[in-house]
Amino acid sequence: MIQMYDPKREYQSHKKEIDESIQSVLNHGLFINGPEVKSLEPRLAEFVGSKYAITCSNGTDALKVALLALGVNPGDEVITVAHTWISTVEMISIINAVPVFCDICPDTFNMDHTKLEALITEKTKAIMPVSLYGQTANMEAINEIANKYNIGVIEDGAQSFGAMFKGKRTGNLSTIGTTSFFPSKPLGGYGDGGALFTNDDELNDRMRKIKNHGALKRFQHTLIGMNARLDSIQAAVIGTKLDWYDETMKKRNECAEYYNELLKDNSFVKPPYVSEDCYSVWAQYSLLAPNKESRDFIVKNFKENGVNAAIFYPAPLHLQECFNYLNYKEGDLPVTEEICDCIFNLPCYGEFTREEQEKVVKILNDSINILTNN
Repeated sequence: MIQMYDPKREYQSHKKEIDESIQSVLNHGLFINGPEVKSLEPRLAEFVGSKYAITCSNGTDALKVALLALGVNPGDEVITVAHTWISTVEMISIINAVPVFCDICPDTFNMDHTKLEALITEKTKAIMPVSLYGQTANMEAINEIANKYNIGVIEDGAQSFGAMFKGKRTGNLSTIGTTSFFPSKPLGGYGDGGALFTNDDELNDRMRKIKNHGALKRFQHTLIGMNARLDSIQAAVIGTKLDWYDETMKKRNECAEYYNELLKDNSFVKPPYVSEDCYSVWAQYSLLAPNKESRDFIVKNFKENGVNAAIFYPAPLHLQECFNYLNYKEGDLPVTEEICDCIFNLPCYGEFTREEQEKVVKILNDSINILTNN
């Protein structure tokens, strides 16, 4: 079975370095807040271009820490999108704030900034765009609107670490940037992990406290916080993989470019679009089928032929049962709903071979032939 992502391949390519980094943690035994955590944070900040990087337990907790640091309270509104993994909206709801959904662009699948300003009310406390599939939202336009109303922006960059918008890295494009180091992410650990980024001294201080039970010094709790620390083994793995991350991004782009070449004459599916202002790290290679029935048939045929193609995401969050209390209905976010019906995602990472890509595209073309000849 061809998987969406196989972390064992990168491990085998760099086994010696990764084994040594993990063994170092096992040798010193400082599994929480060890030297690997302390050395990783300034390296992440330097890579992103931000003043501060704060590591944490996972990308979901990163969003919660960011919301709490901005002072989002129960009843406050946070504008976000419904085409994303549930963590984005879940964390808004878990602190009893109110998610407000903005529709997305039909090409990049990220927040449509032209529909943003109309959603702002006196209760709006934050805007949370998602940089999906490896490229950023139009953060310049989003920040401009946010600044007009003095609203903080949290970029959910769980899938886009290393991506750029107009030459600046994701994570350093807003009030607070967040990311995830889940194993399938472009820079993935061997378990859960995440990070937050900011250039604001006060927010840095607040986020460091919130992720560590509200304290910078043991037994001195100045805030109500949570247990959201990154463990030393994950920091060791992430820091080691950061050594060759430029090459990782390059190979992901080469994989996407080969898909583009293989599919250049295919008019049945719509290829992914990368804005001229963006550099993508290709968390997935996302295609649009003409309709839900075609998409579902293509994905079913992939799985029957040994390819674990994915659908990210098959159901928009505003129509999920857990968010019924928000009173959204079908038709409220037409672009989001159409994308969720038509999108499917192919493996796209550096160790994925050209032969495998050719097999994937052959299965896709076979599916299209069946669909068009019926």
